[in-house]
Amino acid sequence: MVANGKFVQIEYTGTFDNGEIFDSNVGQGPLEFEVGSGSIIPGLDQGVVGLNINDEKSIVVKPEEGYGDYNDAFILSVPLGEMQANFDPEPGMIISIQMENGNLVPARITEINDDTVKLDLNHPLAGKTLHFNIKILAINDEAQLHDNCSCCSNDSCSDDNCSC
Repeated sequence: MVANGKFVQIEYTGTFDNGEIFDSNVGQGPLEFEVGSGSIIPGLDQGVVGLNINDEKSIVVKPEEGYGDYNDAFILSVPLGEMQANFDPEPGMIISIQMENGNLVPARITEINDDTVKLDLNHPLAGKTLHFNIKILAINDEAQLHDNCSCCSNDSCSDDNCSC
């Protein structure tokens, strides 16, 4: 049974309220995560608790349990000249912005006018209610999926043995 601390592998399809699919791993590899670790959005993380292998469930995730509410404070205007000094900005383009603390955050260019470029730093799914149809494929005490040990930050693994 799925519980906090267990590693689960799921197959999922995520849709918006109108039924439009925004993401799916059906026919691809499973999504694996440690339940309760905070590695995925809280609504989906806790939505699998109590399920067993082969159980299927529909989970509705409100913005506060997903990617948060849309926040107008995350809209920035940047001088067009600053952008053009580095590249030619286009609406819809995703760029990285370095914050004062050194972190890089993705920003979507939403508008370009004569003097400024508007950037949206909100997550693309912020403010949206998300619907997930999931199926539990596996439940384990340790992670089973490894991406050629790219998950490791130490030298304790090789191509044959990953101990992340």
